[in-house]
Amino acid sequence: MNLQPRVLYAVIVVLVVGCAVLAYQLLQQNETVAVIEEEKEVLTDERDQLTAELEDLKFSYDTLKTENEVMLAEIAEQRKEIDRLIRNVRSGKKSVSSAKKEAETLRSIMKGYVATIDSLNQLNQALMGENETMRSTVETVQQEKQNLLERQQNMEQIITTGKVLSASSVSAQGLRISDSGHQRETDRAGKTDMLKVCFSLTENRIAESGRRELYLQIVAPGGRILPPGNGSSGSTPGGEQVSASRGIDYANQRLDACIFYTPSAALNPGTYKAYILDGDQRIGSGEFVLR
Repeated sequence: MNLQPRVLYAVIVVLVVGCAVLAYQLLQQNETVAVIEEEKEVLTDERDQLTAELEDLKFSYDTLKTENEVMLAEIAEQRKEIDRLIRNVRSGKKSVSSAKKEAETLRSIMKGYVATIDSLNQLNQALMGENETMRSTVETVQQEKQNLLERQQNMEQIITTGKVLSASSVSAQGLRISDSGHQRETDRAGKTDMLKVCFSLTENRIAESGRRELYLQIVAPGGRILPPGNGSSGSTPGGEQVSASRGIDYANQRLDACIFYTPSAALNPGTYKAYILDGDQRIGSGEFVLR
């Protein structure tokens, strides 16, 4: 069948117009796809950026250090919330805008924690400073107390020492006793029947006055303390061996006194030492020689 030229022309025009429309629609579609791809790429970048920000925020939470148990529990819950938000952003379950709002809320909460922890740390530092000051003060007071105690003990020791009598001018001489009881001085050991040891008690205002017992120790040339003349075991209250003793009445004034000693056996020639004791403490000494 032969088409008329006019009809053929119309068909060609229709085809050309159709192709043009199709070409335009294809171009529009390509532009739309490009826009969508671009928007998708932008959205992906935004999600990646938001994910990175959330990771940084999580790290910031990880750096928070506190000993407050309640705050530690709250921080742990916030970290879990960040992990959940990261998963939702990556999977697309949460829109970027909504996730950003939640991220900003979590960031604000973290800033509050930072401020609170900083305040607590400053308070702890202040308390530590006060404790250190208090400890130093206590140590100072304890040291002063110890110093006062030592001074008191020293004073008590000085007073105790000061109360002890002191004997000076200790001298001794041998005595020979005649049948009639007459005493004559001698320096010969073989003729000495008795020893007379004299001394002077010095003035002592803080010593206890009244009746007290003084003791005599006579040390022979060999170092042995001569026993009491009657053979009994003489000793001080503390158990110090003595040769003789006598009681005196002390009135805190200088007092001259003598103690007599009768040996139980003949004395040997040599140098003897005589010690005067007040209680268990030696308060004076002297030497004498018997030929």
